[in-house]
Amino acid sequence: MREPTDGVVEVDGGDLAVAVWPATDAPVVLAVHGITASSRSFLALAGALPELRIVAPDLRGRSRSNGLPHGIGLEQHAEDLRVLLERIGADRVTVVGHSMGAFVATLLAAAEPERVASLVLVDGGFPLAVPPGVDVRDPRPLLGPVFERLTRVFPSRDAYLDYWRQAPAFARPGGWTDEVEAYIQYDLQPVDGGFRPSADPDAVATDQAQQYGSPAHLAALRSLQQPVTFLRAPRGLRDEPPGLYAPDRVAAFRTLVPQLEVVEVPDVNHYTILMTSPGVDQVADAVRAATKES
Repeated sequence: MREPTDGVVEVDGGDLAVAVWPATDAPVVLAVHGITASSRSFLALAGALPELRIVAPDLRGRSRSNGLPHGIGLEQHAEDLRVLLERIGADRVTVVGHSMGAFVATLLAAAEPERVASLVLVDGGFPLAVPPGVDVRDPRPLLGPVFERLTRVFPSRDAYLDYWRQAPAFARPGGWTDEVEAYIQYDLQPVDGGFRPSADPDAVATDQAQQYGSPAHLAALRSLQQPVTFLRAPRGLRDEPPGLYAPDRVAAFRTLVPQLEVVEVPDVNHYTILMTSPGVDQVADAVRAATKES
């Protein structure tokens, strides 16, 4: 496993935790994780791209950055990333975003068109469909167990690992790897009575509500000039079809981003498209191609 170097960058309100997988004189790839995830979502991708410098923050309200003020929304995440790129002196980058991180990536790219050369959006970044009768301000019916676990205390690290081993997303052959286990271990923080996942529920609820076609996000999508690649998973958070994005909805996204390239990644779900082979291999190919274009 390719291990990162951990550090911090000062942003508004405190320190943003940042993991860096170094590579000498290599192009920089900014990697932006999903709504309850962390920098360790990209362990497998960093292993597949040893020739690139991967920079992955823990977004505020998550993991080692959960002490920062949060509940502010996606535009604050994009501003944090702008500051991060300035602090590390990255003038030209490819940005890869997974799930909610893809939404943040589009906002950053729209605000920093000279700095962001290309975008790779992994099963995220375009408005989600609202199920009938659901209030998007309530993440419980939309995220289900993904959100519910954030309020639980697990008696031990092993108990949390067992929880994830039974999750449909990782139950298929090849779904559990050393990188997946390291990602899950990194997620925990000690509390009275055991361990709790590190993502703050209030931050998650605020960000979740902004993924259904907010005016700021739609304007950002329409303004994009960079090459944009979107990789779709045919199954969702619970390994269910048709995934977060039905194929007919994806085709319509070209009205927002005419230069959009769509890649259908077969036989993966919302997690395994990024975290295990063969999904991560296709993401790596897209990132490698994007860095060459820039």
